[in-house]
Amino acid sequence: MKIKSEDQTHRVRNRQHTEAALYVVFEHMQSLGETLSISGLAKRAGVSAALIHNRYPDLAEKVRAATGKDARSQRNAKEKLLAQEKAKNQAIRLELENLRKEIVDLASVNESLRVELALQSAIATGKVRKIS
Repeated sequence: MKIKSEDQTHRVRNRQHTEAALYVVFEHMQSLGETLSISGLAKRAGVSAALIHNRYPDLAEKVRAATGKDARSQRNAKEKLLAQEKAKNQAIRLELENLRKEIVDLASVNESLRVELALQSAIATGKVRKIS
């Protein structure tokens, strides 16, 4: 409801009227399949987005739920992402452990080959003789 006084148009504050108007606009936007947002809803209803956030948190949560941005869906998405990252982390840790074991085995083989090379070099230079 608007009242005109001189040059300005003032809106009579009525919480129930505003809430009803917001829900009507919300249902209308939803039925038309329009993109829902708190700022879009506020603009269509002629109020500020801050008013919806501060005075009508239930409606704000309904808008967030309709757009998939409610706290529960965001939490579930983050939990799913965390579980995936934990699985990747576990696989990488297992691979790291296997690679460390392989490094130890290769170091042992490398040392054996180094000793064999030293022996073959000594035989080739004549410092050591091979017993047949």
